[in-house]
Amino acid sequence: MLSLAISLSLFLLFSIARAATADQWRGRSIYQLITDRFALPNGTDPSACDPAERAYCGGTWNTIRENLDYIQDAGFTAIWISPVNENYDGPRTVYGDAYHGYWIKDFSKLNNRFGTADDLKALVAELHRREMYIMVDVVINNVMSTSLKPDYSQYFFEDSSMYHPYCPIQWGNTTSEQTCWLGDTKVPLPDVNTSHPTVIAQYGDWIHDLVQEYQFDGLRIDAAKHVHVDFWPTFAAKAGVFCMGEVFSGVEVDPVAQYQGPQGLDSVLNYPMYTALVEAFGIPGPGNITAVSTVIEQSQNSFHDTTVLGNFLENQDVPRWHNISVDPQSLYNAMVLNFMMDGIPVVYYGQEQSFSGSSDPYNREPLWPSQYQQTDAYKFIQTLNQFRNYLVKTDWATQKTQILTASPYGIAVMKGKIISVVTNIGSPPRNGTDIAVKSPFESSSSMINILTCQQWVVGSRGYLDVQYTKGGQPVILAPADSLNDSGFCGNTLSTTVVGNSTRQNSAASSLHPWRLSAAALFIALTLHWAIKY
Repeated sequence: MLSLAISLSLFLLFSIARAATADQWRGRSIYQLITDRFALPNGTDPSACDPAERAYCGGTWNTIRENLDYIQDAGFTAIWISPVNENYDGPRTVYGDAYHGYWIKDFSKLNNRFGTADDLKALVAELHRREMYIMVDVVINNVMSTSLKPDYSQYFFEDSSMYHPYCPIQWGNTTSEQTCWLGDTKVPLPDVNTSHPTVIAQYGDWIHDLVQEYQFDGLRIDAAKHVHVDFWPTFAAKAGVFCMGEVFSGVEVDPVAQYQGPQGLDSVLNYPMYTALVEAFGIPGPGNITAVSTVIEQSQNSFHDTTVLGNFLENQDVPRWHNISVDPQSLYNAMVLNFMMDGIPVVYYGQEQSFSGSSDPYNREPLWPSQYQQTDAYKFIQTLNQFRNYLVKTDWATQKTQILTASPYGIAVMKGKIISVVTNIGSPPRNGTDIAVKSPFESSSSMINILTCQQWVVGSRGYLDVQYTKGGQPVILAPADSLNDSGFCGNTLSTTVVGNSTRQNSAASSLHPWRLSAAALFIALTLHWAIKY
């Protein structure tokens, strides 16, 4: 009895401690990948993956695990993987195969194309050994069919009453968006009736069991805006981990903000900021810096918590940045804002390799032709991650972004004591585009640009002047005395050894003290009961 109690207690301690919250995710940075396209097993033909074919290419959960160094060495502290559940696997459709994972057949089963349950658990265990988190994509809104009159017996929910009847979506009509079917008549996506009591209960049981069995740390929820917002609090409570929803939109903030908070989800992907960054930094483009400052201001008024929004420049549903913008400096400037403003940075695999695919399926390229090189973009992300991982050891991540100045050529923001100055002029040198930034620092204070280690001295009345006579490179300024133990610009770096590699000390603990205390109390009571009886 005593040994049984000890085993049960240790299992519960691990389960409780790993239930990652928004507070813990705030300090993370996320590398998003499509399982099928990240890495191949040894001996597989690396030239046999054409994105236009929309076919399975061979990536697995094991090949992710075997190549985690590439992700961790770039400084990421979490990964987000594509859906793991059973997908359609019948005759090839006009849109190819379900390699992406979003064509759900039975969510209670795993997709054996990517491996076994033990393979998935091994991936999670290895990430946790590295003190990294894993976010899994889940599809709740719909299943997949090849007919407008599907055989519902093939799905987990086998009764037609658990689905909305077919209707095409009338975009802009909220009721229609939440009850009609995504997809089209060639590959329709039957809409699950998430107001049905049985659906609510069984979805809750399933997500609780999935998270507990595989020890996932967070969920990314596909098509969250196509489910009535009232469904999400109960679902998220059953999951017990951080939930980030996809609310696909343009630059408007309020339609997205309604899905975050106690009435919805912990977080949403920051589509308004993505749209604003494209408008502001895409070359060619309108150069609309005002869009960025407007979204920052509106977001702080409308979102429940801007510091846990998912900031991104690419994903599987939008064109690659280099398909939108021809200038590499535009990517670096936009990335600085995603890392140094409010929110959790999310980098889609291949962004660090400057992939340039357009919309689906061309933005779902295999990563292996890049040979996982440490490109300039990779190294730039590495620097941003290293600096952000250092900052989140403090309360920096909870500080709200302030706009210090904005002009047609760029914007300067401050979060904590860090000032980021970015521009949309691109790579060529430009005269007459200086940005004068009024800072709160005293005249003659010493600042360091952590991207170049160049020293900056605060001028009269606290002004900092950024010139672009050598091209439009971003600038991240930190007070010189704040970089102790940072590893930047001559300062030493505190390190730890993980496996065979030396890593920067983890920025965010996996365990919250109150959680350990509660778990320890439970264990003490359990052991007392076992010994006594």
